Amino acid sequence: MPFSSTDTQITKCGHLAQLLGPKVSFPNSTTYLATEKAYWSLQEAELLPTCIVVPSTAEDVSTTVSTIAGNEGCPFAIKGAGHAPQAGAANIESGVTIDMTGLASVTVNGDKSVASVGAGASWLDVYLYLDDLGVAVAGGRNAAVGVGGLTLGGGISYFAPRQGWACDNVVNFEIVLASGAIVNANATARPDLWRALKGGSNNFGIVTRFDLQTFSQGGLWGGALAQSINSSDEVFKAFANIASAPQYDPYASLVTSLSFNSTNQQWSISHLATYTKPVADPPVFNELLAIEPQLQNTLGFTNLSTLTNEPGLPTQLNALFYTATYGVSATLLAKILEISNETLYSINSQVPSGTFWGLAFEPLPTQVTKYGPLKGGNSLGTTPADGNGVILLLSAFWASPSANDIVQQTARTIMQNAAEAAQEMGLLREFVYLNYANQVQEPIASYGREDVARLRAAARRYDPSGVFQRQVPGGFKVLV
Repeated sequence: MPFSSTDTQITKCGHLAQLLGPKVSFPNSTTYLATEKAYWSLQEAELLPTCIVVPSTAEDVSTTVSTIAGNEGCPFAIKGAGHAPQAGAANIESGVTIDMTGLASVTVNGDKSVASVGAGASWLDVYLYLDDLGVAVAGGRNAAVGVGGLTLGGGISYFAPRQGWACDNVVNFEIVLASGAIVNANATARPDLWRALKGGSNNFGIVTRFDLQTFSQGGLWGGALAQSINSSDEVFKAFANIASAPQYDPYASLVTSLSFNSTNQQWSISHLATYTKPVADPPVFNELLAIEPQLQNTLGFTNLSTLTNEPGLPTQLNALFYTATYGVSATLLAKILEISNETLYSINSQVPSGTFWGLAFEPLPTQVTKYGPLKGGNSLGTTPADGNGVILLLSAFWASPSANDIVQQTARTIMQNAAEAAQEMGLLREFVYLNYANQVQEPIASYGREDVARLRAAARRYDPSGVFQRQVPGGFKVLV
């Protein structure tokens, strides 16, 4: 009988258990089940790896990679907080999942200018540590999100207009290469890998530590604001005026979300409005705050760890992301809502009750994209020449796997029709934000020819055998 892939996985997991002891867990064990329950989406949690490794040092990661790399019969996945929704992004069926949450330390250097963060930390771990020190880093707006995935995919933060993408603020990556070597990538050592990792995702190795530039930060002002769907035209106008400002306020952050509940077939509008200085009712939000009625208003003074500590989903659900980038236009935003409304009503009878849809609009001003070139470059391909833009995240959450196909097809229909509308208006942009991308999208290709060429060169140089292209199927690959 030929030696099967399953045999290979069992053999490699057994070898890992000999080398790493209790850091390797198997199905139905407490540690194994804890990792499975930690995934954000049901699609990810339903995948069952042959074993799960929870390393606590970079050396553990090196041992793991050295043991399994080069054997395509033993595929593996890399998990941080497990926030990406699509199946296989950070978990794997019948392979090895490396759960990085055992590397979650947070420290600062002597002058507090650099925070060193384990790749398995959540942003809440980071903010709780840094708040008391009076400094911050550009990181996730939902503190449950992991440091690793968000940063390697670019990373939008409350501080983006002041600091750029989260990845722009990485001064050094500690990374385990396919060879098992533990190396650093920064402006002077392996600068090509340093730049590639800033937006290049999991294509080059396993990052074990991020050294992040800090900045002084005290209290801030922010919270939630909810308004009636009947105010949508006023809301879109106010949003567009903020997002298109020639001089975007560098302390302002805004996410405007429209949610549709398939049970009552009703839309709602809410905002996550933040000002990263302790200034109440800053003028940048005057037009938005003037819209009545206000159905909820929790805006007030707070700190970063409190603001970002959002409640999670009560239970694991199937989930979907889809994204696009547009030029700024209130008319286009209204058209996207119209397209979504018509599409969702047309298929509502085919979708189980309790399916939730969301449209989240986020400004992408030139105030954000200017920092890449100023901080050593990144791989995202965004520049101020693009002009002010808007990123859309379309999301969906549902319980029954029977709805998977119809939800995916509906999302694709909405996004295709929105793209056509934006194209007709001359407002469709190439950039696809990797952290919001659907599995059928190609975010890395959207970075542009020069950045893709640099990414491919880095992948060939640091992973010449293509371990992270072929043996790590999850995520978006640079060599396809």
